[in-house]
Amino acid sequence: MSDDEVENDTAADGEGDRGSVPDPSGVEAGPEVADVLPRGDDPLAETVEAALAGRAAVVAVGVPLRLLPAVLAARERSSGAPWWIACRPGVVDALSRALVLGTAVAEAIERDEIRIRTGESLDHGSGGTVLASPNSVDAVVGPRGDRSLATTAVDDDPETVDEVCEAAGSRFEAAAAEPVEMPSRTRLLAAAREVLDDRFADDLATLLESLEPGAFGRTTDITDRTLLVALAARHDHLFRDLRRWIGVDGVDIAPEQELTDDRRTLVDRELIESIKIPMGPGRPMYRLRAVDDALLRARPEEVPSILEGQFALPTDEDGRPRREASRKERRPVWERRRW
Repeated sequence: MSDDEVENDTAADGEGDRGSVPDPSGVEAGPEVADVLPRGDDPLAETVEAALAGRAAVVAVGVPLRLLPAVLAARERSSGAPWWIACRPGVVDALSRALVLGTAVAEAIERDEIRIRTGESLDHGSGGTVLASPNSVDAVVGPRGDRSLATTAVDDDPETVDEVCEAAGSRFEAAAAEPVEMPSRTRLLAAAREVLDDRFADDLATLLESLEPGAFGRTTDITDRTLLVALAARHDHLFRDLRRWIGVDGVDIAPEQELTDDRRTLVDRELIESIKIPMGPGRPMYRLRAVDDALLRARPEEVPSILEGQFALPTDEDGRPRREASRKERRPVWERRRW
């Protein structure tokens, strides 16, 4: 990602049409968290987190997707009344397709640590992002490519701090309340334990804690759905049960039918097998089972690197990894189980 693309995320609203290359500003209709995050070291995000940590009664206005994880991380290091966060248009919508960041934001909302809305930026500083609290206010300033945070403390200029806090509060009150269409971590894991089992839920909990906020979106080669199918196969779950948990009758992460391509891709990549179970009239059920030793034996936090390594292998025309010699050496799955 170029410097200009990175800095678009704190600049004014981007322009773009549906179906075009996703706008890294996170404000196009249909942005994806994975297109903005994760990124390498981000000095501005680190500065924002350090500036907000431990503060109370924060009102953040004009928050772009790029800085939302930093604001959330700072809130986790703070206490007191919920913070008010007015995000730029498109940001809250993007959370509905971001398993890691979306469930973290939903969890903070459920715990009444933050209240999130969608509104316009505050015209204070070149970036339009303002972070206000009774003791100080911060604004994103500087030219594109060299953004920084300008701070005004109440001891230095109490009148400005009061004015900006009042303006930020008014801007948040005028912003639109928009639900985050992603379950909280607590609800996600509770449903996983009920529909699937404790082992799957424990794997998922560990994995979510270890992943970067923008990992495994809907536009990456390995999506969040691919990851969940692989996790289910590690514990021999029925594909039907995974779909029930993930769909509208469960936690509503994604439409049930969208999992089929991910299942077939993992089978083609020789990571899992899909065992047909005849059940009389109607469609047969499938049991998911991991057949790759590395996937089967990996710790939960190692699963992403296993998938990435396998997906990086060259493939034949049928989509299978080009490694004929290794296929002949595979042991039966029942000799490779962990239990």
